[in-house]
Amino acid sequence: MNRLLIPVVLLFVLALSACGSSGDKNNASNANTNAAANTTANAGGDAAANDNAEATNDAAATNASAESGTITYQSEAGPVEVPANPQRVVVLAGFTGDIIKLGVPINGVDSWSKTNPNFQDKLKDVAEVSDENVEKILELKPDLIIGMDNVKNLDKLRQIAPTVVYTYNKVDYLTQYLEIGKLLNKEKEAQTWIDDFKARAAKAGEEIKAKIGADKTVSVIESYDKQLYVYGDAWGRGTEILYQAMGLPMPAKVKEMTKKDGYYALSTEVLPDFIEESPLWSIPLPNLKREM
Repeated sequence: MNRLLIPVVLLFVLALSACGSSGDKNNASNANTNAAANTTANAGGDAAANDNAEATNDAAATNASAESGTITYQSEAGPVEVPANPQRVVVLAGFTGDIIKLGVPINGVDSWSKTNPNFQDKLKDVAEVSDENVEKILELKPDLIIGMDNVKNLDKLRQIAPTVVYTYNKVDYLTQYLEIGKLLNKEKEAQTWIDDFKARAAKAGEEIKAKIGADKTVSVIESYDKQLYVYGDAWGRGTEILYQAMGLPMPAKVKEMTKKDGYYALSTEVLPDFIEESPLWSIPLPNLKREM
């Protein structure tokens, strides 16, 4: 019976993640978010007054900067001046869904995003680019470039437009989405979506548990290049949603073997050890539609 419910679970995952963060993957340090802490109660009246004055001045400076067309984003590498209202974003990593969801125009994407069936309609007139072809990116005249920390030609890209890079999996997928929101000057919109997503995911998780049993485990398995892989709770394929947002249990063996790398290569002989109840097979979306 549990195996018959697999398409239902997958539909929940696809509905929740179609335009969400992504993920595939996560990045960006959030260490600077709380840099301006409030003074303690015993700091004294003068100190509090000074802090309030400084906060007012900082806010005024930020507003003035935004009005002039830029904001300061606290990136992993330090503060970066970026457009307050970017209109020509080049994306060299898996943040395309985040940017689409936030309604910011894109004029260049990596090959993975360009061929993603979820984005075909949105990206039909968007150029495919690569960090190896700086000249093509230059031709697009981007006002903001977003990539991973291992992007090639970073110095050259920074000469073209403000460039912000993130470390893969440094933060969870929702924090990453919020970071993209901050970068695009849409933090409020990002937080609103996150709050709604959490509520929908929790509800879906409870509905699934009610069908398969609250203690029933779920395994996510993929066949790639003639090799089977099982995935932990933060390696794409909907795992963040299934395990983190929905709270579905993971088999103990999967948790143990994916702890180091986030995934684990399997042989068919040991496959039963990693499937206690309900396996979910990660397959391309067109194939999933045919199967269902």
